[in-house]
Amino acid sequence: MALIGILALVNSVRGVEFSLDLSLEPPVVNLKPGPEYNDQVRSGNMVIGIERTRSGQLWACWVGNGDSPNGFFMLATSDDDGQNWSQPRVVIDPSDPPQAPQRRALVGNLWLDPMGRLWCFFDQSLGYFDGRAGNWYIRCDDPGAENPAWTNPVRIADGCTLCKPTVLSSGEWLLPVSLWTRDRIGIGASVGIARDAMQDAHHDLDAVRMANVFVSTDQGKSWVRRGGVAFPETDFDEHMIVQRRDGSLWMLARTKYGIAESISTDHGYSWSQPKPAKIKNVSARFFIRRLQSGNLLLVKNGPIDVRLPRRSSLMAFVSADDGHSWSKGLLLDDRAEVSYPDGVQAADGTIHLLYDWNRHTDA
Repeated sequence: MALIGILALVNSVRGVEFSLDLSLEPPVVNLKPGPEYNDQVRSGNMVIGIERTRSGQLWACWVGNGDSPNGFFMLATSDDDGQNWSQPRVVIDPSDPPQAPQRRALVGNLWLDPMGRLWCFFDQSLGYFDGRAGNWYIRCDDPGAENPAWTNPVRIADGCTLCKPTVLSSGEWLLPVSLWTRDRIGIGASVGIARDAMQDAHHDLDAVRMANVFVSTDQGKSWVRRGGVAFPETDFDEHMIVQRRDGSLWMLARTKYGIAESISTDHGYSWSQPKPAKIKNVSARFFIRRLQSGNLLLVKNGPIDVRLPRRSSLMAFVSADDGHSWSKGLLLDDRAEVSYPDGVQAADGTIHLLYDWNRHTDA
């Protein structure tokens, strides 16, 4: 387990002593969430991810209260291919005493590994971003059970994962982990955290504030940083990695101008100088994944070579040549404020996609 730069820094908020290491305390995983988490109670929702178990059950994860310093993670299921969904079945909602800094769980994703185990990656931070956050997971080894059991939360890295891992032809698992830049630190001051208490913390992590790649060679028992890319004008990274047929790794990441790319020819140890990708997009998360056919699936806002002025017109594209060219595209949703797609393919070839619409109003 890789824990980088553990720093104890004691401060005071309204006379309450606290440590920035509070974010290292494991959150409680609520397996019996009550009506306080029902749909009508939440002020917003930000979609994160979807997975499908071998038994055909769909799991979805999203963030209650939306993209905010008081966000919390939720999981629900569907037994009928997404026509109907359960109320939240799992909630990760770190809670702390009044007047103390408040932890939150904001981003993450779901992933079914080659062994059929369901992973839920999530991050935990003091407020929106405390300069370090932390990438955690819980895992369910029998996600199709009537009452599935989950492991205790495990912290594996500084930073956060927003997109699914990639399994290489070598059998290694690649996990994208972004450690945000310092300009994001202290956004959570509105929830009682003294911004000044964070400004000089975690400088030891500055060298790895980038789109990092962590690798597991033992089926998830341990994760080690292998390399990373510092994208100019980064906007949370939200990077995704596909392995091309020639063995190279293609990383795409979110920037303020759209999508940037980088290539690794040594399994992720080193990466090419990042540059703007030919794929254009508004600054928002996109989705790319290899299908069972061997083709690549890409979901983004608008045509391949167009950067729209807002998050509208969600479209899907297919590439048969590892992303060098793309199909004309299929329009999925022409409304405004559609974003953050994630997807999974069933054994019969069906593709399930999840995304949000008006996350802070219609939710």
